[in-house]
Amino acid sequence: MTEPLWRPSAERRSRANLSRFIQLINQQLDPHVHDWDTLYRWSVDNPQDFWKAMWEFGDVVAETRGHDTVENWPAMPGTRWFPQARLNFAENLLKHRDERTALVFANEDGVHREISYAELYAEVARVAAALREMGVEEGDRVAAYLPNLPETIIAMLAATSIGAVFSSCSPDFGVQGVMDRFGQIEPKVLFVAAAYQYNGKVHDCLGRVAELADRMPSIERIVVTGYMDDDPDLSGLDRAVMWGEFADNGAEEVEFAQLPFDHPVYILYSSGTTGVPKCIVHGAGGTLLQHLKELQLHTDLRRDDALFYFTTCGWMMWNWLVSGLAVGSTVVLYDGSPFYPDGNVLWNLVDEVGISVLGTSAKWIAACDKAGIKPRETHRLENLKAILSTGSPLLPESFDYVYRDVAEDVQLSSISGGTDIVSCFALGNPLLPVYRGELQCRGLGMKVEIRADDGRVVEDETGELTCSLPFPSMPVKFWNDPDGARYHKAYFEKFDGIWSHGDYARLTPRGGVVIYGRSDATLNPGGVRIGTAEIYRQVEKLDEILESICVGQDWDGDVRVVLFVRLRDGVELDDELRDRIRKTVRANATPRHVPAKIVAVNDIPRTVSGKIVELAVRDVIHGREVKNTSALANPEALEEYRDLVELKS
Repeated sequence: MTEPLWRPSAERRSRANLSRFIQLINQQLDPHVHDWDTLYRWSVDNPQDFWKAMWEFGDVVAETRGHDTVENWPAMPGTRWFPQARLNFAENLLKHRDERTALVFANEDGVHREISYAELYAEVARVAAALREMGVEEGDRVAAYLPNLPETIIAMLAATSIGAVFSSCSPDFGVQGVMDRFGQIEPKVLFVAAAYQYNGKVHDCLGRVAELADRMPSIERIVVTGYMDDDPDLSGLDRAVMWGEFADNGAEEVEFAQLPFDHPVYILYSSGTTGVPKCIVHGAGGTLLQHLKELQLHTDLRRDDALFYFTTCGWMMWNWLVSGLAVGSTVVLYDGSPFYPDGNVLWNLVDEVGISVLGTSAKWIAACDKAGIKPRETHRLENLKAILSTGSPLLPESFDYVYRDVAEDVQLSSISGGTDIVSCFALGNPLLPVYRGELQCRGLGMKVEIRADDGRVVEDETGELTCSLPFPSMPVKFWNDPDGARYHKAYFEKFDGIWSHGDYARLTPRGGVVIYGRSDATLNPGGVRIGTAEIYRQVEKLDEILESICVGQDWDGDVRVVLFVRLRDGVELDDELRDRIRKTVRANATPRHVPAKIVAVNDIPRTVSGKIVELAVRDVIHGREVKNTSALANPEALEEYRDLVELKS
């Protein structure tokens, strides 16, 4: 039997929030619940009792919870959770108002600001009062085109305290990318930065903001923070005001609007590489309850922890990170490149701030490994208890790297979910061992099952990741989708009444989950379905290869596997290297994984949140139009894949 890479100590298990929760359920609701396995089964067999218990355990602040847990059960979509509840999202994130540190902000120049919970509440009070004064009401949209700053969080809390709906994009989005998102939701207020910093360079934002203001007549006020520019020129923005002037009103208290459980709190966006992004509306109560579950039980987050996730404000992990305030933890923000001035910048931050939960992407961990970075030899990491990874499947070799070169006693949690649910289907567990290449468990209260194409539930076989019972963080709706047709098509078209998430996955006999990539990007040579992650895992073992992207090309009545590789400087893709790539894949996967064509490229196209775009590359090599290149961080990279001679034979 495979040995785990890590096991929690007896002391750690006994102290875990999850152990305390199991004891609570055992004593108050079901004496048969006594460990993880029995708790998970109970949570999906009794979801209404589970989510009610999570409400109590998470200490949700509400005017009322109401008597009913659900309405219209088990319609999916259609179930309403806590239909009589009245609460406010921001109030739950601001329930701690003491002198403990709420936010730490750092950028490429180092740590710059610390804000206490009392100071955070006071600043939110002033911004919320300013929004009310200018006429922002329940249901209005407030948008932020901002870096990962404390001001972004303050703007969100101020807006949601009123009942406005908050939406954000990072400043590396181009004008069209922002228009594709904010243009659909028509915000009344736009928060922006004068500039932002990346890779040692300062980038102006106000030129783009002026163009956005001209194209979005719904915007009544533009609020500018002087980040990276203390005295910006606002003469070209007739609706603009500086942050300090906007919030100069002396307000001391926040008036929290008490709203229904499913009142919209966030609008998030699909990646949008196959058309204009879907505007996904998430409810306040479902987002809060799901995040409390994932942070407190699956991540074991407590008040004395410092939580960090490397993210921009255009990725759902920002929304997830910010909910750490509801636990009372210190939330650490970083703006800039994770490799400037060198590859140790985030590891330095772990030591300097005392980060205990470090969140990042699978690609960053793999890049640290490739770069030979060994924090175990160079950093203390004395408070670090967990490393979280998402964005793409974490390769087994990255598991090896963490336990070899980072830390022996750390919980490595690969987590997987998405913008669609602003949370996770599979994630970490402080009570369970970590096995190489596996996500530790399915989320509590989430009836996650793997289904074959014919709808059969399978175990220890690959198939579609599905969820067969409703859960609170399902989207409330899509924006501008009055009859719900687009919503239904996105998640319920494949299996009626069952959420199909679009991931290709396997449930292991011990209850772990392996993710093989997006199901719409899986390969099908000879009618055998394989996930791209299985190929990346093998190819990126080779030192010569920095990263790769793999797609299927229609060829001679079948599909052939085409692999594009980005090589280290000075490395040439010759026949010897091609042969080694093929031998590595063949020896460690199957003959059907072996790429028919291997092509060197200078860049891998990716979204602004860092995900490689297999579907866009597949469209380009087949001569099809990529419908929304504004969703890409580097759309120019696609040109390298067009009309390749290597793919014509």
